[in-house]
Amino acid sequence: MKKIFILTGEPSGDKLASTVITQLNQSNPDIEYLSVGGYHLTLLGIKSIFDIKEITFMGFTSVLLNIFKIRNKINITVAEIIKFNPNILFSVDSPDFTLRVAEKVKKINNNIKIVHYVAPQVWIWREGRVKNFKKFIDHMLLLFNFEKKYFDKENIPNTFVGHPLLEQDNKSKIDLSSLINKDKKIISIFAGSRRSETSVLLPILCDFIKLMNKKFDDYTFIFHATDENKKLIVNFLKKYSLNDTQVISDENIKSQILSNSVFAVAKSGTVSLEICNANIPSIIIYKINMINYLIMKLLVKVKFANIINIINNKEIIPELLQGECNAKEIYNSVVYLLNNPETMQKQIDICKLTIDEIRSKTSSSSEASSILTKYLIS
Repeated sequence: MKKIFILTGEPSGDKLASTVITQLNQSNPDIEYLSVGGYHLTLLGIKSIFDIKEITFMGFTSVLLNIFKIRNKINITVAEIIKFNPNILFSVDSPDFTLRVAEKVKKINNNIKIVHYVAPQVWIWREGRVKNFKKFIDHMLLLFNFEKKYFDKENIPNTFVGHPLLEQDNKSKIDLSSLINKDKKIISIFAGSRRSETSVLLPILCDFIKLMNKKFDDYTFIFHATDENKKLIVNFLKKYSLNDTQVISDENIKSQILSNSVFAVAKSGTVSLEICNANIPSIIIYKINMINYLIMKLLVKVKFANIINIINNKEIIPELLQGECNAKEIYNSVVYLLNNPETMQKQIDICKLTIDEIRSKTSSSSEASSILTKYLIS
């Protein structure tokens, strides 16, 4: 029986991996799996060697403070992979964890093929990493076509598979009437998947909602949570005693809530693509501690945080970062856009054109699955 070890480092990677494995199982049902995963891989019946929360750290200082814990988890993971002896190590995103593990595994057992899904963003910072990847990566799966040149230059086998968040949504529709007050317009809130980032943004977002509720009575604010951080968000909202708020973690319901929203406020990240794909206007927020921010400013090569803005080399989606990421600025930006539907529509139109340019012609999960199949039979 063929074996695959699935290696993720945070909830978003766990979700991406599950879409590929679901596809792979349709054509290759007799594969044995083991993982470092979370909720979505568990739903597929795949055991994780430890809880993914134990390795989800954000920012340079957080990583430094937990360096010995991370190093220990890397060593434990390497040992478990070597013991499992898979045909393929399928690593997904979170390169500071997954690729450190992959490099160590390759040194011990060169026969294990390493396929990495979601290329590190070398076009943003640390392009020099690509030379090192050549030593241990057998195949790189790219979300964006413009990434190819970086890996072609070092002759690393790579395939543009597209972004799974841009695929057609074929989920069954759910009656939302019991969840949504028809008299209220929905503003979707995305506070991030990592506990460290959610904890920073929640007080700011709650103060923003307070400002909105003082001025308007026709909006409801729905937080899009993961199963890992839902309890944290619920407890925070209780503490603030906010009206017109809900927390949703069911993926199908979240997708439909977003589609029925009039606006979205989102932490900077890949979720922005999902929002753009649903044709919902939005703003981007992000805040980290000052030390992390200063280090990032020194290393990062691009002017913007959001992928749509980076591709267009101008601010299509407003970004409120660091000092500007406060309740008053968020309130002002949201109200301005809600009061200017032409501006919102212009944002939607440009985002749609950009999404069409970077969308894969087939399914990302199907493309990734076919690459894994190729290495299983080789």
